[in-house]
Amino acid sequence: MGGTRAVGLLALGSFAMGTDAYAMAGLLPDMGADLDVSVSLAGQSVTAFTLCYALAAPLFSAVLARWGTRTVLVTALVVFVLANAGTALAGSYAVLLGTRALAGVGTGLFTPAAATAAVALVPPERRGRALGLVLGGMSAGTVLGVPLGLLVAAVSGWRAALWLITALGLAALLGVATALPPVRGAAAPSLRDRIGALARPRVAVVVAVTFTQTVASLGLYTYLEPVLHRVADVGSAVPYLWVWGIGGVCGSFLAGTLVDRTGRPARLAVTLLGILGGALALLPWTGAVPGLVLLPLLVWGAVGWAFVVPQQHRLLAQDGGAAAVGLNSSATYLGGAVGSALGGLALAHGLDARLLPLLAAGAALAGVLFHLAVARRTTGPDLPDNAHGAGAADATAAGAPERNAS
Repeated sequence: MGGTRAVGLLALGSFAMGTDAYAMAGLLPDMGADLDVSVSLAGQSVTAFTLCYALAAPLFSAVLARWGTRTVLVTALVVFVLANAGTALAGSYAVLLGTRALAGVGTGLFTPAAATAAVALVPPERRGRALGLVLGGMSAGTVLGVPLGLLVAAVSGWRAALWLITALGLAALLGVATALPPVRGAAAPSLRDRIGALARPRVAVVVAVTFTQTVASLGLYTYLEPVLHRVADVGSAVPYLWVWGIGGVCGSFLAGTLVDRTGRPARLAVTLLGILGGALALLPWTGAVPGLVLLPLLVWGAVGWAFVVPQQHRLLAQDGGAAAVGLNSSATYLGGAVGSALGGLALAHGLDARLLPLLAAGAALAGVLFHLAVARRTTGPDLPDNAHGAGAADATAAGAPERNAS
């Protein structure tokens, strides 16, 4: 199978996981009613998913450090499929929490391994596009998978939506297991590799900036409905979430091309973060003109998802890039969890929801200032893409060969 088609299989897996991660919020009321718990208690299943992605998945990856990249991908998809099937069959709240935690582990295992495999499957000049395609699969889940899942849930119940996600994951599993070629790349990094990667200033800066970006973007996304209600008197946020997701798909795919053409992933990342801060800061002032709120939502979705591509590209360009990408994935979900917690705490203490975008914009702009303050001292000038491409090759194609090709 050609490299592009193989990356497409990884994108299918990302699509299933994006649908799973973002559809759960719309399923919580029905899940809570079915399992006789409150919506807020059912919402802790999202917390279980997020925390296991961020914290448990790196530990499991360390256990699998001696396995090859393709074997890790297959294992992650098996865990994901079984976890979602378990959620669909859950008869108690405890089972729900356990299966959502397992789904978080599967997603956390898959995402960094898919990024590592994507850059190993294509020539150096197409690595940015490959990363964009894999990330685009996840963002496409928010545009296509989420409304499809919610439609299925409206007709046949929330469990049917989970069976749909299970089927998507199974299709990706069969494709990766039978058609993905052996990936000549680094195996899953050990826990020592991950800690060592974080100790390197270049990696720590990138991961820290990713954390601030997701505090702003994913943290605010959790409370988008009350924000839109205050800003533009919106009843249902669903159509606006679609606009946000459409922007995400466009940003994910275009970011890879921009990385390849500009050869300046660090500069692109900080530019996108600055645009994100501006879009969030403008959001509270758009309610006076009907429909104007869609513009910052579209920009927010586009730059929020696009931001991940140059960040991953920078990390893969360094020695031990797979370990650094794993840390970056954990920082993404930790940032989302922290942002959601801070936003909920602010609202619980009486903060007007209209002000939440301003706080999120402050977090994004703090990331910009942090990057500008330390970039020259810790990373030096941004390298051209051919230098980054060589580093990516060192981190992947020149790493340990696939140990379990079968």
